[in-house]
Amino acid sequence: MRLIDIGVNLMNSAFDGDREEQILKAKKAGVGPLIITGSSLEQSRAALDFARVHGLYATAGVHPHNARYWNKESAALIRSMALPGGPAAGTGTAAGGTETGAGGTGTAAAGTEAADAGAVAGAAGTATADAGAIALGECGLDYDRDYSPRAEQRRCFEEQVKLAAELKLPLFLHVRSSPRGGSAWEDFFGILKTYRRDLTRMVVHCFTGSAGELEGCLELDAYIGITGWVCDERRGRHLWPLLGRIPAKRLLLETDAPYLLPPSLSPGGRRGRNESANLVYIAGFIAQKLGKTVETLAEETFKNTVEFFNLKIARTGENPSGF
Repeated sequence: MRLIDIGVNLMNSAFDGDREEQILKAKKAGVGPLIITGSSLEQSRAALDFARVHGLYATAGVHPHNARYWNKESAALIRSMALPGGPAAGTGTAAGGTETGAGGTGTAAAGTEAADAGAVAGAAGTATADAGAIALGECGLDYDRDYSPRAEQRRCFEEQVKLAAELKLPLFLHVRSSPRGGSAWEDFFGILKTYRRDLTRMVVHCFTGSAGELEGCLELDAYIGITGWVCDERRGRHLWPLLGRIPAKRLLLETDAPYLLPPSLSPGGRRGRNESANLVYIAGFIAQKLGKTVETLAEETFKNTVEFFNLKIARTGENPSGF
C-alpha cells in the first residue's frame, strides 16, 4: 500500500527535534514521499532546501496569515523557487516575514549532516537535488483568524494565482470563513474564476466546507484535500456524507501535520502532534466511509497525487520510489 501526504508542515518547530526521523517513520508506515508545505517565503525556502537534501517535494507560497508581509519582491522570490536550481534556505531577502500561527520556521534543520541526509534520502522519494517547488501555495483566504487584513489577503492571493497561471504550476489552496460572520468563499471563488482559464490544476487543501462549497470547488475542476479533520466526530461529521460526492479522481489525502491529529489518536484526549505516518489511519477512516478497502483508496489517491503534482515517480515495479 502506498500513500502520499500532500500537505505536511515539516518545517514547523514542532519537528525541530526529529525532522529526519519523521521521514523514516512515515516510510515504515507506507507513507511517502512527503510534500512539505511552504507557508511564508522564509519557510518555503527552508522547505525547498530540506526537500532537495532528503529527496522529498515542497510547495512555495505565502499563507493568508502572512499576507501582510507580501511586497514587490515576493512574487520574484516565489518565481525563483519554482525554477530548478532556485534559491535554497538562507538565501535571498527576508521579505515575507515569518510564519504566524500556521507553522513556525524551523530553518535550522536545513543543514543536516550529509551522512544522515543520505540515509534518509535513500528512503524518501525521487526528487532531484535542484528540483523547484512543485506547486504555488499554501495561499488563499482566511477570514476566521484575520491575522492579516482581508484586503491584503485578497491582494496576496490574487498575485499568487496570477503567478501560478504564468508558471503553469498547480495551486495549493487555503480557505476558511469566520463563524462570527464573513464568508471567504465568495471572494475565494471570485478570484479563481477570473483566472481559471489560464490555470492548470488546483487543490483545496484541508476541505472543511459545506455541500454547496464543495460543489463550487468541483465546478472549478478543483481537487479536494481531506485531512484528519474528517475523523473528528464533533467538527468533521458534516463531511462524512460529502465524501461520496467527491469524484474518485479528484480526492487527495493529507495530514496537515503537526496540526489536526485525529481525536482517537490523541493521548488521553489531549491535543497532540500529528505526523505523516498517521495518514494510514486517516485513509482507513475515509475508506470505511466510502465503502472501499484502504488499499483501493490508497492506490487511487497515490495515482491522483502523482498526476496532480506531476511527480517524477516510476510507475513500474511493485513498490515505486522505495515505499
